[in-house]
Formats: sequence, C-alpha cells, structure tokens
Amino acid sequence: MDTSNQEQSSPIIRSVGDSASPVNIIDKGIAVNIDEELEFSLGDEELGSEDEALEGDTHATTQTIVEEAAADDGLDAFRKKKRQKKSVAWDDFKDVEVGHQKTLMSECIHCHAKFKKTKTSTTSSLLRHRKSCAIRLQKLKKATQQTKINFPSADSAEASQTYLHSGTFDMAAMREATAEWVLMHEHPFSIVEEEGFNLMQKRGMPEWQRINRTMNKNDCTSVYEREKTKLKNQLKKVKKISLTTDLWKSKNQKNEYMVVTGHWIDSNWRLQKRVLNFVHVPPPRRGIQIADAIFKCLTDWGIESKIYTISVDNASNNDSALRCLKDTFSRNKCLLAKGKLFHVRCCAHILNLMVQDGLSRIKEIVDTIRDSVEFINKTDGRRLQFAEIVRQLQLPEKMLIYDCKTRWNSTYEMLTCALKFQDVFPRYRDREPNYDFCPTTEDWEKVSKVCDILKAFWTATHVISGSDYPTANLYLNEVCRIKVLLDSKVDDEDDFVRSMVQKMKLKFDKYWGECNLLMSIAAILDPRCKMRVINYCFPLLYLPHEVQSNIGKVRQALYDLYDEYVEIHVSGQSGSSSQLLIGSDHPTKSSSSASSSVSHVSGMSEFLTHIATVESVQPVKNELDTYFEDGLLTAADDSTIDIVNLDALKWWKDTTKYKILPKMAADILAIPISTVASEATFSAGTRIGVVSYTG
Repeated sequence: MDTSNQEQSSPIIRSVGDSASPVNIIDKGIAVNIDEELEFSLGDEELGSEDEALEGDTHATTQTIVEEAAADDGLDAFRKKKRQKKSVAWDDFKDVEVGHQKTLMSECIHCHAKFKKTKTSTTSSLLRHRKSCAIRLQKLKKATQQTKINFPSADSAEASQTYLHSGTFDMAAMREATAEWVLMHEHPFSIVEEEGFNLMQKRGMPEWQRINRTMNKNDCTSVYEREKTKLKNQLKKVKKISLTTDLWKSKNQKNEYMVVTGHWIDSNWRLQKRVLNFVHVPPPRRGIQIADAIFKCLTDWGIESKIYTISVDNASNNDSALRCLKDTFSRNKCLLAKGKLFHVRCCAHILNLMVQDGLSRIKEIVDTIRDSVEFINKTDGRRLQFAEIVRQLQLPEKMLIYDCKTRWNSTYEMLTCALKFQDVFPRYRDREPNYDFCPTTEDWEKVSKVCDILKAFWTATHVISGSDYPTANLYLNEVCRIKVLLDSKVDDEDDFVRSMVQKMKLKFDKYWGECNLLMSIAAILDPRCKMRVINYCFPLLYLPHEVQSNIGKVRQALYDLYDEYVEIHVSGQSGSSSQLLIGSDHPTKSSSSASSSVSHVSGMSEFLTHIATVESVQPVKNELDTYFEDGLLTAADDSTIDIVNLDALKWWKDTTKYKILPKMAADILAIPISTVASEATFSAGTRIGVVSYTG
C-alpha cells in the first residue's frame, strides 16, 4: 500500500528524493542555506539602518556553490528567483571582493569608498553616501554644463540646424520649436491645446508645461519676426534679385491675394527662393494698384535698388503694372540692359494657353472620358468588373487615373491612360446597363491625334522641370522643338489636326513673335551651346528675313550687358584698391599731442595701387570673345561630365578662367522664366509638372 502511494507521488517529489538527483550531492547544512539565500535576496530595498550596513555577509561562498550545483537541475522554473537590483544606488555602486577571505562589499565607482553588505542587502547607507559623494557631485555639475550632440537623421532637411544642446530641459526652447512646427506644417494654433498632444509631450518630457493658442500665436509671430530679420540681413549681401509674382482668389472668402517671391544666387552659388510677401489686393486690381503693392514690398525689404527682372503671367493688368515699375526703376537707374530684360513673360503660362486651345477642340470628348473614369471608379463592384475585362484582354495597364481640370498635363496623362483601355470601354458598356457615355471610335481617333501633338509639350515641361529649380538656359531648345512640331502639322492632310494646330500656332506667334532676349542670352551662357544655339534655333523660330536681325539684337544686348558688368567690376576694384594707399603702415601719434596722427604711405603701396587700377580698367581681352573662341563644351573635354544633364550654374562656379562673366551668368541663370514658384505657394496639394497654371 505504501509502495503504491509512493509510486503515485508527484514526479517532482520523486526527483528530489531520488539518490541520483543533483540536489542530494549537497549536505543538509548547505540545503538550509539555500532558503536563507533566497530570503536575503528580498532585502534589496531602502530599509535598515547604518548599523546594519556594517554587518558582513558570510554566505557569498555558499551561494556560489548552490548556484553552480543547481544550474542544471531542471527546477529553475519552480524555484523562487533572486530579485533584480532596482535601487538607484546601484547606478553608482558595484560589488567587489576584499581581502583574502574575499569579503563581498559595495564600492562607490566615483570615490571607491567601500561598505559592507548586510544580510538583507539594504541600501540606505549607499543612498546617503551617493548624495554626499563630492566626486559624483562634481561630475554631475560638469555634465550639466557640457553640450551634447543630437545627431540628425540621414534624410534630415535642416542641414543648418544646430544639434548641440546642454542636456537640460528648456521650456522656452520647446515653445519656440512648437511654433516652428506649427508654421512648417500649417497647423492651427489650437493644436497645442489638444489633450493627446500634451499627453505625448508630458510622457517624453515630465517638465512640459501646457501652452494655449494665444501663446502659440504670439510665439509664431516672434519666430516670423526673427526669420524676417535674418532674411533682411541676408538680402543686404545680395546684389541682384529677380522676382516672380502671381494673384490668387479664395473661393470661400472672395479675397484676392498676391504673392511676391524673390530669387537670387547666394555666396555659395546656390539658387535661393524665398516668399517675401502675401499681399491682399482689393478690387478692381488695376495695374497701378499691383505696381504700388509690389514696390511697397520691395521698400519694406530694402531691395528696391536690387531688382533685376520680374516674371509674371500674361494678364493685361500685369503688363501695365510692370510698365509703371519699369519707369520708376529707370529713373533711379537701377535696371541693367536699359530695362530690356525687366519684364519676363511666364513660359509655362504661354504653353498652357496654347494647350488649352488645342484641348478645346475635343472638350466634349474630354468630358465624356472624365465622366467615364469617375463612373467606373465610383464603386468597388464597377472597378472589379472593369478590371476583369482588362485581365481577359491581357492588357499591361491596371487602372484608370483621374485628372485635375485646371492642369492640362494632368488631363493629358488621363487621356493617354484611357487610350490604352479603348477596347475595354465597349465591353464594359455591354455588361453595365447604367454606363451610357462610352466614347466612340471616332472620339478615340481624335484623342490619339491630340495626344500625339501634346506629347511634345508634355516632354518639354518635364525636361524643363527635371530639377527642383530649373535654370533659364533650359527653355530655348524646348520652345524650339514645339515650334518645329507646330510647323510640321500646320498643313496636315487631316482637317481636324490642321485646324487645331493653326489655332495653337497663332497663340505661339503672338507671344514669341518678338525675340525673347532673356531666354536667348541664358541659352548662350550654357557652355554646351554658346552662339551655336542661336544660329540653330532662330531659323526654326523666325521667318528667313527676320533671322539675322534677331541674332544681331541678341548679340548686341549680350555685349551691352557685359559692358555694364565690366563697369560695375571696375568701379568695385577701384574702390577697393584705394584702400591700398594706407598699406600696412599704421598712424603714429606725436609726443606733443595724443590726438594728432600722421599717415605714412610707402612707394610700394603707391605702385600697387597704380597697377590695380590699370589692370582693372584695361582688361587684357574681352571675356565674351574668349568665351566664344574657346568652342563648345563636349564630353571629350572631360569624360567625368554628364554633358546631357550638365548643371550650367555649377560649371560657372567651378571655372577659374573668367572674372566678370561668371557674375553675369549667375544673375542671368537665376532669373525664373516661369511663375510656377509663386503659383505653387497657393497650392496645398502636390505639384504636377511645371505648367500648373491655375489662373
């Protein structure tokens, strides 16, 4: 009976009672100490007194033997595990063995003071020492004064941001950062009052203090004033600034605003763009009102004498506004090239007008396709049914795309995509009884012809907008390609194509019938093109009897502009060379009067001043002539250059052969020939192409 009960006992009991169990290797005395060690492990708390801290721990060796013996006994999951050390005291203390007996003690990692461990391992004495340890306190004080580095992420856009900080919490700095965050992402001021926002901040920063919308608004105003002051100081160092401006009307408020954007080259040869002002222009918004608003903005920033060009769209009120401004600036002699480059017509807007004329020929068809795309994408069932037909026909395309009605290139992409599904729409109509506006075969033929013509426009806009900020030298070749296309289609056999192209060509000749000086000069200052680009493009753009006349106009304007830059350079050199008169000699004070001083000029100083004046006034050779004589830049000149995607501005920055011409090239290439930079300011969505004119 007893035997059977023993056999039915718990396997855990059997393993303990088994003579083969590892636990039986240890005698009973040591087994008792196991319980004591487990009990001692509960003492890692802030209990006890300083007297208890002086008591020794005689069980260190025994504990080691027990742990080694029980390491592989398979009962770890059932034993009471030793509690981890949680007291903050252990941040500054470590366990060490002292003496021949290897007594376990707690040692301060700063001053190396030692404390005996108690049976309950209390930390009261350690905590008291931690508060009074002179070396630890000195290290803490030094750490608070030392700045730390907070490395930015690899994709950080703020390269100029300071990442050094003191390590201490600063609520004023957090309010400033919050204001910058609100301005950067256009959040409402009230976002700082949201409960979730404050809970998040409080969890990461217990010192965080709530701020209300009024405080945030004032902080945002302070940030704006600070940044405006910084920008004003930066603009003081800029010599020439080009502007773009655009008007936009709010549908809800019925107010019309004008944005003024500045463009220039900084000291590191980087293209800079800054929004200078948003101005509310009350009706009737005549040219004189627009001119006054722009001039007031310029005087506020102190740049009224630095304006190079202003790029606007082709609205009539803009024409009259720029005539007023040109007269004002001409009286002050602020404009270079006698103001010939001052008024820049937006290239993107002209392209948009031409394309809209072409699309107007198939307006009803475009509306039908747009309605079809909207109908099919309205429900999941319709999309799946359409996708099933696409799968059956084994077409590579998967889905239709919407367009933005005010952006022609978006409409072009919708049409080209729908063309790939033209065989799907009739089959879809057979399955869907409510679908009754399917384009006909004749409609698709017209769409295909229109898309073939618009492809050149679409390609041109993408070439021009291939970089985030295209320079002015990229436009002329693309405009020339469009002109060649229109000329090739103007006598097409198809009546539909011929009538559409003739209408577009009339618009082209209206705006580019006159020689575009800025676009031509910018192309010449591309080292890959020089005068060859004019000799190539002008016969394609103008009538034979107009070609040489327009080439002569561009060449004369280019040399006149260069002469003005030479004059500016000489005056600057003569002004700086006059400082050489003093040389390195310093005024000396006479013994009779401390206030009197005499300047001494050496013979070498006079000679160097003379040489500097002569060299600046009489350059060895005209740099423009040298630039043309050097020939075109080709890939053979430098195999490391990507000749197709050459950054002309960077090339002028790196060249060391010229002194005056790079300054002229920088100013010209920085001129925006499109107002997209200003138009995009009003857009809350993504930018689609370069010709996103919505006015």
